[in-house]
Amino acid sequence: MYMILVMDVGNTNITMGVFDGNDIKAKFRLTTQINRTSDEYGLFIADLLNLRGIKMDDIDTVAISSVVPRVNYSLESGIRKYIGLVPLNIGVGTKTGIKIPIPNPKEVGADRVADAVGAYETYGGPVLVADFGTANKYDLITEDGSLIAAVTSPGLKMSANAMWADTAKLPEVEIALPDTILAKDTVTSIQAGLVFGCIGQTEYIIKRMIKEAGLNKCTVVATGGLGRIIAENTDVIDIYDPNLLLKGLKSIADKNSNIR
Repeated sequence: MYMILVMDVGNTNITMGVFDGNDIKAKFRLTTQINRTSDEYGLFIADLLNLRGIKMDDIDTVAISSVVPRVNYSLESGIRKYIGLVPLNIGVGTKTGIKIPIPNPKEVGADRVADAVGAYETYGGPVLVADFGTANKYDLITEDGSLIAAVTSPGLKMSANAMWADTAKLPEVEIALPDTILAKDTVTSIQAGLVFGCIGQTEYIIKRMIKEAGLNKCTVVATGGLGRIIAENTDVIDIYDPNLLLKGLKSIADKNSNIR
């Protein structure tokens, strides 16, 4: 069976998945560390694969999307040294199957492209992706596979960290949905503001994007580490797919296998 290792290098975590055909055989995460060496990355990846019963020789292709350029050299070097493969780094010129008809397509991050591919290939178009990570990203893909709009806002953790860093008395709290928005103590007050505030933002942005695009119907797919808590508490999101980006990377790797 043809195995593909896909990696999404985000500002907070590196999310990895191994596909055995179309099935995800394993999934794991590393914290994104700029100062790690190629040997450290290589050993971490080798150990994680080994713990899941996957030999490095079983990996046929590696595909990476990265929004942290300073990590790329060490990570890619580690893959070459320990897995023996030259990874496909998603960027300008990579065959994706998605059109980006905006003034400067280079500005669209590789993670957003992978999300768009995963959503379009899995659910068809038009489709709107809401990715809840370090930043909240809302991307609209049309019926013909064109990524026509992208909205970005601070993510839940980013908003929380800004509040804790810039206030003297507000404590750090778990990001969780309180039972009610009618908070009566500091902890639930912060939780209500963060989570209900993000839900309100999500509902407004999604409805406004669909309205301005003139769409009558549009599938809305949520993903990302904090996507579940949002998706479960609003009716504007149709599907929560935690593996959307990994699916997109796998599809891109398939499209570029002959080219490479």
